[in-house]
Amino acid sequence: MLLRNPQPQTVSLQELVRTGPPRDWLQVTGGYQDLTEAISTSGSVDIDAFLVPLKTDPAAPSFQVLVETRDPKIIDLLKTYYFKLDSPQAQQQYLAEHAADFHARRDVTGMLISGLVASGNRDKLMTLAKQLGMDVPENVIFISEGENPGTWRGLLFVALSLAGLVKFALMGKKKDYAAPTA
Repeated sequence: MLLRNPQPQTVSLQELVRTGPPRDWLQVTGGYQDLTEAISTSGSVDIDAFLVPLKTDPAAPSFQVLVETRDPKIIDLLKTYYFKLDSPQAQQQYLAEHAADFHARRDVTGMLISGLVASGNRDKLMTLAKQLGMDVPENVIFISEGENPGTWRGLLFVALSLAGLVKFALMGKKKDYAAPTA
């Protein structure tokens, strides 16, 4: 991965939505976070990440990109909004005081949630979002903020596959030598 994509590829949110992700490691520019629609990924009181819609316009009714974020500032804002305020009026006042933060322009750098292992996680996130009433499009793009491609992971897979090929080739040769001659 690192050899194909040594740095995150910069792409505007509009381009990402229009053409799809060009690579797995991206820096998405020109988006607006919508913290009013963010949902917790943990399903427990101990929250460490949120799924935040990234929109092309702060007033847009829909989105195509969800960002899994562990940003402490965002988590603190959302914990206060959802769990520390005891009335809808207090929430509305907090939202009015922090409107710039809840709908801020935001650039995101991270990895696409894709691949075999990640597809199970993606399915769980989709199910969670739909259970919580979020209108998630089927072709939503998931990005895990702050994630980088593994430096040695790709090389390890290449080495393991080459070792497997060598073992397979040697197994075939042993059978040729062990065959009885008539």
